[in-house]
Amino acid sequence: MNNKKIKSRKSGPKKATKRKRKTGSVGSLGAGRVYQQIRDIIEHARGNVARAINTEMVFAYWHIGKVIVEEDQKGKSRAEYGERLIESLAVRLASDFGKGFDGRNLFYMRQFYLSYPKLNALRSELSWTHYRILMQIEKTEARSFYEIECVKNNWSTRELERQKGSLLFERLALSKDKKGLMKLAQKGQELATYKDMIKDPYVLEFTGLSPQSKLYESKLEQALIDNLSKFLLELGKGFTFVARQKRISLNGDHFYIDLVFYNTILKCYVLIDLKIGKLAHQDIGQMQMYVNYYDRELIQKDDNPTVGLLLCEGKKDAVVRYTLSKDNKQIFASRYKLYLPTEAELIKELKREKALIENLKNLDKRR
Repeated sequence: MNNKKIKSRKSGPKKATKRKRKTGSVGSLGAGRVYQQIRDIIEHARGNVARAINTEMVFAYWHIGKVIVEEDQKGKSRAEYGERLIESLAVRLASDFGKGFDGRNLFYMRQFYLSYPKLNALRSELSWTHYRILMQIEKTEARSFYEIECVKNNWSTRELERQKGSLLFERLALSKDKKGLMKLAQKGQELATYKDMIKDPYVLEFTGLSPQSKLYESKLEQALIDNLSKFLLELGKGFTFVARQKRISLNGDHFYIDLVFYNTILKCYVLIDLKIGKLAHQDIGQMQMYVNYYDRELIQKDDNPTVGLLLCEGKKDAVVRYTLSKDNKQIFASRYKLYLPTEAELIKELKREKALIENLKNLDKRR
C-alpha cells in the first residue's frame, strides 16, 4: 500500500492567475486603426510617386519631341526628313529603352511638341494617354475645354474618350455666342444659368438599348437607373439622384414623375420625364404642372425654382416654343440618342439644330 499522504485541496476562493496575452491580440482595435493609418500613408506615398513619375515622363516626351522638331526639322513642320529620322531613332531607342520608344510613339512625341509648344501649358494632372487623346482634337478651343474638364472632374482616359466622342464641347456650345464659346474654352463648363446645364442631344449609349428594338418608357427608365453613375456623368456637374416615379396627388388623381434629381451647384430640383417618340404639347403642359407643384409645395426657402427636362426621341422646336411662355426659363426639351453617333452625324445634327434656333430667333425679332 502506498503510504504517501495525499494533500487535500484547500477550500476557499482560488487565486486569480494571470494569463499571458497573445501578441496577436494586443489592442486589436488599436492595432487595426494604426495599420489602416500606415496603409493610407503608404498608398498616398505610392500615389505621389506614380504622379511624379508620370509628370517627369510627360515632360521627357515633350523634350524629345522638341529635339526632333527643332534639330531635325529646323523648327518647321516638314515631315519628309523627320519620318526617316524617326525610323532611324526608333531602332536604337526601342532596343535600349523598350517599345515605349518605337517609331509610333516617337511620332506622337513629335506631334506632342507641335500641339503644345509651351512647356508651362502642360498639366501635371494629365497622363501621357490623356495627351494622346487630346492631340486628336483639332480645334484649339475644344482641346482646351477637354483639358480643363479632365482636371476639374478627374476624368479617366476612358471617360475623356467617351466625352470627346460624344462631342460634349459642341453640344454645350450649341446655344452660345462667340463670347460664351471663348468662356467655355477657357474655363470649362460653368453653371451660372439653367441653360448652362442643358445638352441637346443627350447620348445614352451606355444603356445598351438598341434603337431598332421596341422601347417602352419604363424600360428606358430602368436602364438609366441600372447605369445611374454613367447617367449622372452624362447629365453633368452637380447632379444627385433623389427619386424615381415620384408620386404627386391632386384631388384624388395621381401623377408620377419619372426621375427626380437635385443640382447642388444651381440649388434646384430637376424633374425628368422620358418620352418615346415625338414630344407633344400635352407632355409640355404636364411638365409645367409638375414644376409648378414643386415650386409651390415642396422646395425650401434656399432652393431656386425647379427645372423640368423632357427627354424625347424627337421634337418640333416650334411646338416647344409656342407651348411655353415667352419668358420661360425653367422647362427644356432635349432629344436622346441610344447609340454613340459618328462625329459627322453629330456635327450635321448640331448644325441643323443651330439653324433652327437662329430661325426662331429671327422670327421673334420681326414681331
